[in-house]
Amino acid sequence: MKILWYLLTMVLLLNCSSTKLVDSWVDQESVNFTPKKVLVLGITDNLTARKIFEGELTKELQIRNINAVESFNVFTTSFISTKQTEDNIEKEVERLSENGFDAILISTVKGVNQKTVYSVDMYRTDYYWRRFGRYYYFYQDVYFDPGYYENYNIYNVEASLFDLKNHEDKSLVWVASYNIIDPKSINTTVKEYVKAIIETLEKEAIIPSLIK
Repeated sequence: MKILWYLLTMVLLLNCSSTKLVDSWVDQESVNFTPKKVLVLGITDNLTARKIFEGELTKELQIRNINAVESFNVFTTSFISTKQTEDNIEKEVERLSENGFDAILISTVKGVNQKTVYSVDMYRTDYYWRRFGRYYYFYQDVYFDPGYYENYNIYNVEASLFDLKNHEDKSLVWVASYNIIDPKSINTTVKEYVKAIIETLEKEAIIPSLIK
């Protein structure tokens, strides 16, 4: 029974590997802003994940008739591989603006939290544990079987949209935080994350929805 519950727990964790929206904010002064040419940028040292993310999000934006371009096709290798000054970054923004870009959609990992879940042999509902003796009987294994604990990671990620045509300090149009729970596959995780970003942008009426 213990083995069966362990396998069931692992299956549930794998199936729950998903992206959850934590919060979303929109600048009320930019409610009418609709991006037309967007640079999609993922900040991560995992080049594979970055490439997949930028490609997937670019594709979803293009489906919605937004001219989206991956940063891989815009930024030079030297710009990405070396640390830039704020002045150099501003010059790059000016170059992007001159080339018709009116927005940048950027995503980065803000932090990683490790969580621990405790598994038991049996799972009951409907107040099955009304008697202390029965409750203690099933949960006492916490003292004797350390293997009952399973660790998993939650990645805190953030996506932001900036208006390149706004030359004031208030160029942030939208920002949202997400939790990516126990990612296992880069492709699956990125697709779920991109889907969550698109759904949030549609809900905030920043990009058009495919559902009429």
